[in-house]
Amino acid sequence: MKRQFVRTSNYERFLAAVSAVENRGAAEAGMMLVHSQPGYGKSATVERWAVDTQAVFLRANVDWTPRYFLLELAKALNVDPRGTSEQLFNRLLAVIATQEVNLVIDEAEATLSRHAVVLEKVRDFSDRTETMVVLVGMETIQRAISKHKQISSRIAQVVEFAPATLEDVALTCQQLAEVRVAPDLVAEIHRQSAGRMREVMNAIATVERVAKMNGLAEIGVDAVAGMSITHDWQNRRPRVIATGKRAE
Repeated sequence: MKRQFVRTSNYERFLAAVSAVENRGAAEAGMMLVHSQPGYGKSATVERWAVDTQAVFLRANVDWTPRYFLLELAKALNVDPRGTSEQLFNRLLAVIATQEVNLVIDEAEATLSRHAVVLEKVRDFSDRTETMVVLVGMETIQRAISKHKQISSRIAQVVEFAPATLEDVALTCQQLAEVRVAPDLVAEIHRQSAGRMREVMNAIATVERVAKMNGLAEIGVDAVAGMSITHDWQNRRPRVIATGKRAE
């Protein structure tokens, strides 16, 4: 399977929200929230954007403290971590302001413990430098952040990642699979995955492997009849494509 990034409809909506934050009226409202159920590709999408724009991408840990966060940020920015927390904060502030570095915090739920002291520190950077902060979390994070008005009032855009469309799945198959995936199998992958990009990627790897083993340049539903191409993670069982009909 090819290793490249596919610009899905979620990615395009994310870019539109980024543009809206960049062109905001209130300078202090420089934060953005991205959330969804698991598997819709939000982390991979935002991480790719961070690479493209040279933003700092950090994955929050459950044991983060304000000091721990500052040390992780210093490591990412190659800033001297020595000194007091105040000294380190000011050093980081100068670098972020000078270089106009955007900041991404994945698994941002971890910043909300202990009265959101870590997220308050993140907010300090956003307020004082007017650079963008993108928070990425699960579907419940928006409600959790809403309890902290000083933070939620600074979120200019909220993007909820939706299930991949049939067009998204077709585009992903076209750009990533090293064999042609026939429209009937694209539709089946879309149906079985329920638009979860994580499952779509696993399905593409599976059908590509089957095609190569059988010397097929194109693979359709008939070629994988009786096989499992996705896994039902809720019921903990594989989804098997039945012969002559759609998968159960």
